[in-house]
Order: sequence, then structure tokens, then C-alpha cells
Amino acid sequence: MADRRKEVAEAKKRLRSQLKALQEIEKRASGPQRSGYESHKERAAARQAELSESGRDIGDLPPVADPARKAAAAMSFKAWCESYFPATFSLAWSDDHLTAIAKIEAAVLRGELFAFAMPRGSGKTSLVEAAAMWGIFNGHRDFVAIIGSDEDAASSMLDSIKVECESNETLLEDYPEVVYPIAKLELINNRARGQLYRGKPTRIEWTAEEIHFPTIPGSAASGAVVKVSGITGRIRGMSVKRAGDGKKARPSLVLIDDPQSDESANSPSQVATREKVMSGAILGLAGPGRKIAGLCTVTVIRTDDLADRLLDRTRHPAWQGERTRLVYEWPDAEDLWSQYAEMRREGQRSGDGTGKADAFYAERQSDMDRGARVAWPARKAHDELSAIQHAWNLRIDRGESAFNAEFQNEPLADDIATDKLDRRQLALRVTNVPRGIVPHGHSTLTAFVDVQDRLLYWLVASWSPSFGGHVVAYGAYPDQGSSHFEAGTAKKTLSHAAGGAGFEAALRAGLDATMQQLLSREWKREDGVPMRISQVLVDSNWGQSTQVVRNFCRATPFAATILPSRGKGIGAAGTPMGPRRNRGDRAGLNWVVGRTADGVQMECSYDTNFWKTFSSARLRLGLGDPEAILLHAGHHDLLLEHLTSEYPVRVEARGRTVDEWKQTPRENHWWDCLVGAAVAASVVGLQPAGGEAGTRPRKKVSIPTGPDGKRVIVTRRAK
Repeated sequence: MADRRKEVAEAKKRLRSQLKALQEIEKRASGPQRSGYESHKERAAARQAELSESGRDIGDLPPVADPARKAAAAMSFKAWCESYFPATFSLAWSDDHLTAIAKIEAAVLRGELFAFAMPRGSGKTSLVEAAAMWGIFNGHRDFVAIIGSDEDAASSMLDSIKVECESNETLLEDYPEVVYPIAKLELINNRARGQLYRGKPTRIEWTAEEIHFPTIPGSAASGAVVKVSGITGRIRGMSVKRAGDGKKARPSLVLIDDPQSDESANSPSQVATREKVMSGAILGLAGPGRKIAGLCTVTVIRTDDLADRLLDRTRHPAWQGERTRLVYEWPDAEDLWSQYAEMRREGQRSGDGTGKADAFYAERQSDMDRGARVAWPARKAHDELSAIQHAWNLRIDRGESAFNAEFQNEPLADDIATDKLDRRQLALRVTNVPRGIVPHGHSTLTAFVDVQDRLLYWLVASWSPSFGGHVVAYGAYPDQGSSHFEAGTAKKTLSHAAGGAGFEAALRAGLDATMQQLLSREWKREDGVPMRISQVLVDSNWGQSTQVVRNFCRATPFAATILPSRGKGIGAAGTPMGPRRNRGDRAGLNWVVGRTADGVQMECSYDTNFWKTFSSARLRLGLGDPEAILLHAGHHDLLLEHLTSEYPVRVEARGRTVDEWKQTPRENHWWDCLVGAAVAASVVGLQPAGGEAGTRPRKKVSIPTGPDGKRVIVTRRAK
């Protein structure tokens, strides 16, 4: 019947078009006489225009198939998910899902803000996508912004919404005013620009970053917009111009799905940046004087990551954070589950599979389930008997660390290594000594410069006679003018600072500027005594920079104070650095200063594993310990990120036990600088308690400098 009505409607439309064409021909015939060719040309053009317009016009909309179903889903997000996405939401809802659904309704209908933590695999991304469509299709929101951890994650959500619009038959049946014009594109997006409805443009936009739904009179979604962005993308000022009245529209609802990645969660600077976006740009999306509604679904990856902070109601009360788990109560029979875990691991190791463990559980399921309380009883694989078995399998296969983070939203405090430096403890080492001032009792100043492709990192440290350290100052060249930046994406680069010069010339200029900054000045001690840096080591172990650094260190006016350096991690199976190898070499505590292969330059080589363990130990000592390393006054978020970027793994081989240091995804440049500055202190003669053979001691001397005869403290090698 519906097909017959459609045929009749299309026939009427054709008749109207033909009548219009005949009227146009009659009008022309009554006017001035034209040549036969001109008349033929006009008739052909009219006919072509008629066919073109007829092909672009989608015709009348089909009727709504089930008005009652549509009405029920309009105000119930749960009914919407069950009616129009049964394949996506096929399992029975958990209590946590129902809580999330209630929060989504509150955000979409009443303008609330919520942050909600759910375990991996709970369907939170699908809920976000369905919420966007629910708000748009039913006219609750006319502009929805979807934010992901990056542009790709956000675009994938938009692609999923597009697929539903193009292929969901139930949506087409009940929402023809929204979906029928999209279906008429027949997956050819170029047709959107010229599509008509009753002779007027539908103004569909169907791009990788946004959707403009068809402009259809009477449609609750007419002209509505969904736009996506990564959380670090161009969020501030997000807006579109309305097709109907030309006015600028801004988002009224923001849906944020997992706004952090594994990498960003491990970076305090990235966490701080994204937290600032959440509190600033995102909450201001609606524009001045307007409140944004929003829902943020998250998974906690690490302690104090972005998700952990958003869920803290004392830190971010506006987001009303709530945290859920996969398992709320573990079973009482821990011994049986321990046996099950070992059977499962053994079956996987031997290649026999998990059948023995599965049978063990099947025989004792009643005893092994007792006391368990899971969040989602329906969540299990086809070969699993219960949700608690599924949870245990995840715990066994993924490991305690990953399971606690991804499924319990309770990450372990430090799951990398027990000896890894802790950021919170390091923050307690900040003193009240201002930046650039040497603490009382310190008599040696050293520095290290870490060479990167786009910029240089430097750090100045002072040292007491007992090898206690103090970070006096640190920075980068060129100065980035920001408290958070990364070498790979630095905007102010060596090349820019050198007027666009090539790498070698830009590096040479950068080294010269950095040394002028560090060595041409006096550094004041707390008691007013002026000091100068005794030794600077420069990283010459970075790719094409090696020869440039060596040449610079030999030719600079500060050559007596600067040495190129090469750090190498000597593992347990390697040969430790021994005494001097060639005539003229100097050797010390796991370092050697000797000539380079070309024989024209002295260079310092040192064991990075030893010196990282040495520096790490001093960063852990009590604040009153004379050998502890402390930090100057101020905020050090990025420095602390660098200092905690590596962790030790204890390795035994060939009768030696060595802490071999491994790097996390975070940058480590100022950590390398601090370690290098400690090596430099040893090179000038400073010794830890007990001393070390092969190192000639240094003596402290006071020498005049400059035309005014002022004296500064330096150290010189004893004869």
C-alpha cells in the first residue's frame, strides 16, 4: 500500500513538472520570434533542467512506521537504545549501566555535567554515540560536540554515527525526516550539495569532522549539527553558521569519551594540559552567559591521571564524578581461584589450552562463586560460565596492574618498579632557595647540556663536599615561554633562533648562546659569595650532532671548562669502565676522559646505568641528609615528569648485579642533564664518601676575575 502511494505521488510530481515546462514553452512562443536553432536550444535546456531538478529532489517523505515506538523513545534513552540499537546493546543492563543512562538523560534533557568511570568493554563509547543521536533526532539538542582523546578517536565515533544513519532500517522507518534524505544520497556524498526537498536544498553536510542533518520543515533535527574534535584540537570557539537564518550556533551539549590515551595518562604535563582544557575551553563551548551540558565517560589508567582527577569531587565538583568497577566483591574461595589461575597459566604455557581450568571451575562453581559481587552479571564470553570467571580470566591474562587500572578504575600506585622515583615525593624536595642561587655550604657548580634536534636542554647543579646536590637552574634554548612543552613539537626551534639556518649552523649557534648564558656570569651563593661553573658536559652522543659538538667544545672561548660527553648504559653482562686505557686519559668513578678517535679532542665517557642509580639514590635520601639532592624554589611539574621518566630493572649476569635503566614513553632530557651534572662534579674531583681510585682530588681556590678585581670560587685539579 505504501509503495502504491509513493508511485502515485511521484506520478503527480512528474505531471506538475511537465505542466510547468509546457507553460514555459507557451510563454516563449507568445514572445518575440526566435530562430529554429535558438528555440531548440532553449527547449533542450529546459528539458535538462527539469530532469536535473527531478533527479535531485528526494520527493515526499515516507510515513512514520511506528509512531508509538518513536514517542516512547523520544523521552527515554533506555528505550531509544533498546528499540533502535538492539544489536549493540544486546546484553541485559547492569545497575551501573542504568546509572549511566540516568546521567545521560540528565545531561541531555536538563543540562547537567557528569564524569562517569566505567571498565573497559562496558560499551561506554557506544553509549556516547547513541546519546548524541538521541539528543539530535528528538530535538533535545541542536548542536552536539563529541570530544575524543585525539582527532582519530573522535572521527571514528562520527563514522559510527554515519554508518547508523546510512544502514539502520529501524531509524529509517521511524525517523524518515532525518534519515530518508541521507539514504537518498546512496553513499555518494557529493550528492549532498545539490539535494532538494520540495525544490529547496536540504543542506546536508557529510564530512570527516562534522554532520549537518537535513533541513526539513517540521523535523525536530532540522539543520542540527554533530561536530567532533580531539581534546587537544581546536575546541575553543567551536561554532557553525545556521543554514536557515545565517546566525552563528555553538554547542549546547558536549559528550567526551575517554579524553586521555595511555601515553597522555603517563605524562603529568599532558594530564595538566588536558585538565586545563576540560575546565576551560570545554566548559566555555556554549559561549558567554550560557551553560554547556556534558557527559564525560572515562577509564582510570594511572593514579592522578586526568580521569582520576575528574572523578575527584573535591577537585572538580562541577563534574559530579562517579567511579564503577567490574568486580565489587571478590569470591571467598581464594585458594580455589589460585589453583584455577595456575591451571589456566600452565595450560596456556604448554599449549594444551584452558580446558583443564574450565573443568575445575565447572565442578566447583557454587563454592568458587560464593561471596562474589560483579557489576555486570551478563558480561562473559561464550566459553565462560559466569561473569566472575570472566573477571578472573581478565585478571590472570592481563596481570594485576592492567586489570586494576582498566577494569577496576583503581590503578596500583606504582606498577612499573619499586625503585622508580616517585613524583609526589620529589615534589617535597623543593626548598626555599630561589632559582639561580647556590645554597650555603655548596662549593662546586657544574652543568650539562642535552642536545636534541629542535632545541637544547640545560641544567645547572651545585654540590657540597659530601656530594649532596641542588638543582640551581634549568631550562631550554631557545626559551619556549611555557611551563609545558616537548622537544618533538617545540615551536621555537634552534633553526628559528638562528634565522632559518641548517641543523649544524643552528646547533653551533645554540651551543654558543647557551654557554654565554651559563658561563659568562657569576652565580651567587646564599652568603653572597660569587661562583662560576667549574665543568660543563655537552651531549655528543646524538646522531649527526657528534662532530658539531666536538668542534664547538674545542673552538669555544670556554674550551677549558667544556667537554663533549658520551653516556653508555653498561649492563650486567658488559665490561665495567676500568682504569685509564691510554696515556693521557683520566679515569674516575665509572667515567673516563680520553681522546676521541681523531686524537684532537678530549671527551668524557661514562656509564649511565651507574650514574642514574647514583643520582636516583640521592633523590631518595631524607631532606636533612648531607648527600641528598634538592630542588630550587618554585613549581617543577615538567622537571618532575623528566626525573620520573625512567625506571631501573635489576639484572644479574656474569657475577654482577646492575640496575639497568629503561625509559617510559615520557621525555627524559632534564633527567639526563641532572645525571650528567653529577658526572661533571666527579670529573672536577668531587668524591662520594670513601673516595674512588683514579680520581685526582680538586682543591677550592679563590681567583680574581674581571676589571674590578672581584673574586670567585672555582675548583682546580690538585697537582
